Amino acid sequence: MLESLGRLLSPQGFIPHGHCYLWKPTLVWLHIISDAAIALAYFSIPITLMYFIHKRKDIPFNWIFCMFGAFIVACGAGHVMDIWTLWHPTYWLAGFLKALTAGISVLTALELIPLIPKALALPNPTELEAANQKLEKAVQQLQQTQLQLVQTEKMSSLGQLIAGIAHEINNPVNFIHGNLAYTHEYIQELLNLLHLYQQAYPQPTAAIRAAIDDGELEFLSEDLPKTVSSMQVGTERICQLVLSLRNFSRLDEAGMKPTDIHEGIESTLLILQHRLKSKSHCPTIPIVKEFGKLPLVECHAGQLNQVFMNLLSNAIEALEEAVESGVADVENSSNIRSPDRLPFNPCIRIKTQLVDSEWVLIEISDNGPGMPEEVKHRIFNPFFTTKPIGKGTGLGLSISYEIVVEKHGGQLNCFSTSTQGTTFQIKLPLQQHTGTPLLAIR
Repeated sequence: MLESLGRLLSPQGFIPHGHCYLWKPTLVWLHIISDAAIALAYFSIPITLMYFIHKRKDIPFNWIFCMFGAFIVACGAGHVMDIWTLWHPTYWLAGFLKALTAGISVLTALELIPLIPKALALPNPTELEAANQKLEKAVQQLQQTQLQLVQTEKMSSLGQLIAGIAHEINNPVNFIHGNLAYTHEYIQELLNLLHLYQQAYPQPTAAIRAAIDDGELEFLSEDLPKTVSSMQVGTERICQLVLSLRNFSRLDEAGMKPTDIHEGIESTLLILQHRLKSKSHCPTIPIVKEFGKLPLVECHAGQLNQVFMNLLSNAIEALEEAVESGVADVENSSNIRSPDRLPFNPCIRIKTQLVDSEWVLIEISDNGPGMPEEVKHRIFNPFFTTKPIGKGTGLGLSISYEIVVEKHGGQLNCFSTSTQGTTFQIKLPLQQHTGTPLLAIR
């Protein structure tokens, strides 16, 4: 073994390769620089390939890159050997290095042949783009399905909750309200009877006079009917609230029916009344109604009430946040603020009108700070919200869009700037018909 290695390294009478170039410096350095540059390039390529394989372990047939790397390293070593043999005639070692390079080259070529059909079977960029488009469409359909499930669950849960509360309140309130009329009648009869006794016995005993003075009989006679009347007003108010809750839920109206839009808006406002009242951090939010004369609209009444609830709730929250942060220093063309910049007074305006013989228009506006462009163009996207984590799901407006546009063939438009508040327009057909739904944001 040592003798064989000695023969490889010993010159054995050979002359260095530089003699072939007659040791001309220019020619010698030309070959040295060229072979060195080629060798360096060859040695850098495997490093790049190994880095690529390390980062992209998902690439199929990555072992072929290792074989290419070995082949390129052997080629680079051959060029280094060419520089060495300029001064050292170890041609046997150079020959064995070429043989090793040839073996690796042949093996790589043989392994590459069966890989060609598999490589050709890989999808091309066009096919990958088509697959990505299908995947994006599937994701959108999944989001849409998820949104519909969430909407159905919310509507079902909300409707059942409201209907249950309305039912539980309705029975005792009807009992009280119904008996108040008889109570008022009985009290009047007792008071009349008491007056008759006073007329028949104008001089009561000392004990009766003391009881009359202690009980303030005259005051009781005047205040008791008033108390019963106020109780009747309160129970009537509760009955109206119960009726509004039942109208809002509409559980008994699964299909589309001719509906009074104003009744749905009034029911929603009654439910939100507590949020419109004055609070420590926000003054009373007045509702300016500009109701036009509308015919009945064929629609899902409960679902449209949910749209009104979402839009009005968003308007209330926007105004509350504006008042708290002091940002709502805006002027609105609706003359809600006077030109001399009085303190900000939040306000919501609801306008309805008949556009033509086939469409009705509902506008819900607030005089808050409005929305920036980047927010306005994403508000109808599912799960998009500008609220802090835990305070919003980003489903209210997307569900509203689904109800108005997809289920009723209408239009849901948003007009907003960062200085003029926000207006949502709902445009609904009077009769349901097939058409292309539109979404306009300005």
